[in-house]
Amino acid sequence: MDDGLRTSIHKIKKMRESIKRRAEIYSNLGALDDRGTARALGALQRAPAPGKKIQKIGFILLFSPEPFTTVAGVPMILAGKYLDRVYNGATISDIGHETRSFAKHISDFKDRIR
Repeated sequence: MDDGLRTSIHKIKKMRESIKRRAEIYSNLGALDDRGTARALGALQRAPAPGKKIQKIGFILLFSPEPFTTVAGVPMILAGKYLDRVYNGATISDIGHETRSFAKHISDFKDRIR
């Protein structure tokens, strides 16, 4: 057989295997009907922002007229600022947006190289 024909047959076989694997993955994803999985994906969709909530409570305590709450409000504000910096509150849509942006940058880079 010709070498070109062998390489094209080999490529076709690899593509067929890849399509078969993708079809299996998609069918398995469709079979996921677990309530725990749905809850976990929902939590990723609506990621909480605990730092902002703690900051709001701290400001409320700071501006209330009682003397004890003023003392407790300042550390809560600082803890909220720290959690805002440390905690990643990204949602799935944020990750998709960043992925599209990264892909755009890569394609621009490839176009500039050519």
